[in-house]
Amino acid sequence: MRALSITAAAHLAKWDGTVVPARDAATVVVVRPAGSTIEVLLLRRQASMAFAAGMHVFPGGAVHPGDHGPVPWLGPDAEAWAQRWRCAPELAAALVVAAVRETFEETGILLAGPPGAAVLGAVDGADWRAARAALEAGELTLGRFLDERGLVLHADRLAAWAHWITPEFEPRRFDTRFFVAALPTAADGGRPDEDAAIRHGTEADSSFWIEPAAAVRAAERSEIAMMAPTLATLRDLGDLDPAAVLSGAAQRPITTVQPRLTVVDGQPRLTIEPDPAGS
Repeated sequence: MRALSITAAAHLAKWDGTVVPARDAATVVVVRPAGSTIEVLLLRRQASMAFAAGMHVFPGGAVHPGDHGPVPWLGPDAEAWAQRWRCAPELAAALVVAAVRETFEETGILLAGPPGAAVLGAVDGADWRAARAALEAGELTLGRFLDERGLVLHADRLAAWAHWITPEFEPRRFDTRFFVAALPTAADGGRPDEDAAIRHGTEADSSFWIEPAAAVRAAERSEIAMMAPTLATLRDLGDLDPAAVLSGAAQRPITTVQPRLTVVDGQPRLTIEPDPAGS
């Protein structure tokens, strides 16, 4: 059970009972090895953002119409993802595309590469930045972007992790699938200087790598702000072996969590429990 944030309490106070439809969205927990453990990439959203202002989040966002188009693809197909997410194959494919697109837009990390080669990972330069801006503006689709550069999306670098739906009283609601993505190491084709090229996009004012346990401690001490799904994901990651991130996620049961309102001693609280109907 969790107390409402100041922002959530303000939304509840204005709520007239209308439930806004939740938009399909994808969030990506980008992971890299850090000795015997892992680090995740966190972004702090601009204070001016309409949603989750000032919050520390993983890269991600809503599915766009262009995400439903054809995309050069390597790895588990739409049917396999549909089984993991318990949704139609068309939506499952769009979620994977949105996950890769949003990660590239917001961080410069591209989970795609030439056929037969490892993913490019973090890239930077005028041409890459222009492509990120065009994708964010909806002037370019990921499928066209990859085709023009002879690249393929690497769905094999992603795994399903969690499924969260925004509470009903919120004015902006998302039906969000959380992916985990493992950057390749130097041993399997990755570059050792991934953090040197991280350039967060316009929605964030800072970005950094941090061990999950350290991020949890910082959130519990109110040193960094984050929403319940982000904190729960970091706790679940714990001290996961970096070599087992994707394989461990593949065995993880996916349950749907939608925080619900309850009243305790006259005060509104959020209960955060899996929905049996969505398990």
